[in-house]
Amino acid sequence: MDTELARTFLTVVAAGNFVSAAERLHVSQSTVSTRIHALESYLGCTLFVRNKAGTALTAAGRQFQRHAATLVRTVEQARHDVGIPKGFSGTLAIGGRIGLWEEFLLHWLPMMREHRPTLAIHIESGLEPEIMRGLIEGRIDIGVLYTPQSRPGLKVEKLFDEQLILVSTDPHAAPEPRENYVYVEWGPEFYARHSVSFPNFGGAALAANIGWLGLQHVLNNGGSGYFPRRIVQPHLDAGRLHAIAGAPSFYLPAYVIYPAEHDADVFGNALALMHDVARRNARERADSDLVSRAT
Repeated sequence: MDTELARTFLTVVAAGNFVSAAERLHVSQSTVSTRIHALESYLGCTLFVRNKAGTALTAAGRQFQRHAATLVRTVEQARHDVGIPKGFSGTLAIGGRIGLWEEFLLHWLPMMREHRPTLAIHIESGLEPEIMRGLIEGRIDIGVLYTPQSRPGLKVEKLFDEQLILVSTDPHAAPEPRENYVYVEWGPEFYARHSVSFPNFGGAALAANIGWLGLQHVLNNGGSGYFPRRIVQPHLDAGRLHAIAGAPSFYLPAYVIYPAEHDADVFGNALALMHDVARRNARERADSDLVSRAT
């Protein structure tokens, strides 16, 4: 079977409809329809039922989903194994949300290189849909993100709770969104809690889907926004930003997700080090809070 058909099938499942799948694959909707039709003809069954809400898997489609993920993952793993750089014993592909590279995965990476010097590591950043698609396709071995999706064959573990705090370049800013507020799209949970805390908030003049972009704008042009404490702490210590007293803080869980069937030696080492970094960061935040309260 052409693995491109299986990839297209998995993209339709993740996207929920043919139109969104076509956008993600950068092809026309007719191309997606042709590929799915070819796959259904090959398998001799109907995989999707189309309705007003999009597409729904048939019973056969649900059965094939697990096999499609395995097929794509096997091909990608074969490509990884064959393409191992000279002098290395294996490869590991890590995908993480951009904000989770800062002050977390970039601390994990040198530790991993020290513990496994013969392992070639491929790293990339992206948003949750891209990371999940890479995991489903087998292109990414381990993903670190805020809102993982449950998928057959993938295991999810919580790493830590991200504390999002309201910071501003103005130390006297109001404890709520005002002028020059940058809204960062931290996900549906943040949106729901933000809406409850600020029921009169009608929207921001500037919204960003990546926290780093919003933070750079605030630092360069002034303003306020919600950002992870672990990322803004250096700016708070330097006086470039100020935590706004009285503003609610929000907690956003960070997770690691990886195949249930994996190389226990390589993956176990990588996962253990991630949990070590998470615990170390938690201790440092607790110590910093104690110092702040004492002063």
